[in-house]
Amino acid sequence: MSYFTARNITKRYAAHLALDNVSIEVPEQSIFGLLGPNGAGKTSLIRIINQITGPDEGEVFIGNEKLAPHHVDKIGYLPEERGLYKKMKVGEQALYLAQLKGLSKSDAQKKLRYWFEKFEIQAWTNKKVEELSKGMQQKIQFIVTIIHEPTLLIFDEPFSGFDPINVNLLKEEILNLKKNGATIIFSTHNMASVEELCDNIALLNKSKKILEGKVKDIKTAYNTNTYAIDFYGYSGSALALLPAGFDLISETQEDDLRQVVVKLPGQASQNELLRAMMPHVYIHSFKEIIPTMNDIFIKTVNESGNFSENI
Repeated sequence: MSYFTARNITKRYAAHLALDNVSIEVPEQSIFGLLGPNGAGKTSLIRIINQITGPDEGEVFIGNEKLAPHHVDKIGYLPEERGLYKKMKVGEQALYLAQLKGLSKSDAQKKLRYWFEKFEIQAWTNKKVEELSKGMQQKIQFIVTIIHEPTLLIFDEPFSGFDPINVNLLKEEILNLKKNGATIIFSTHNMASVEELCDNIALLNKSKKILEGKVKDIKTAYNTNTYAIDFYGYSGSALALLPAGFDLISETQEDDLRQVVVKLPGQASQNELLRAMMPHVYIHSFKEIIPTMNDIFIKTVNESGNFSENI
């Protein structure tokens, strides 16, 4: 069941077409990766979801309801560009923003105390925001994004500026939010995070959606049936060991350990490859080379044409 749906969204800015008939469906209680190079249309779609702008064509739904002003209370948005008031004290600012989200002062204080202790930032309550590191400031913004327990969360590059320990902390909290019922739209250029966190993705490029689906299904679809074999004990050409139709992609050697990368034809089994090699070599390791989301991102965007941005 979908919790968020965008149907045939088109958005223009003067002569620029930002979104061209884009449709996505975000399953309830899932993490949905909204991906694409710079200028693909991700920010335009996020602004429409937050009702900062409206679509020129198409419709947006939360649950079974068409997006309306009252849905603001159901949405939490952590933008890539942070926006805390640098001269305000941390505690005062967090309390102010929590109350803007509709919490009473007492409820806001109670929840903020819980989150400040959990993130170990209670000692910074009376410090000015400008005294905090970038990572500390992002913790504050994460807290005020989720403090009102929204059912739809939008995170735009949430790990930017965090060290690995705090990245893991935030990942755990995002997974907990999903576990507790939240539906999450996750926009990032970090494909490793996509593989780790996302259930589904949509890939935009030049205002169009060019790929959508479950992460595991997309990786299966892009599988190249290629394997890497490390082995000892054979000095001849590895090509001579391969069954007919098997393609030797590469062959490397470090000291006595050799590695070949082999692409299997059609419906051939990896067992055929092993049976052909095992009488002649001592196999050290054997693994399938599975395309990463980074590989799939680059391949799909390049195939869609005119990709010049770094991800």
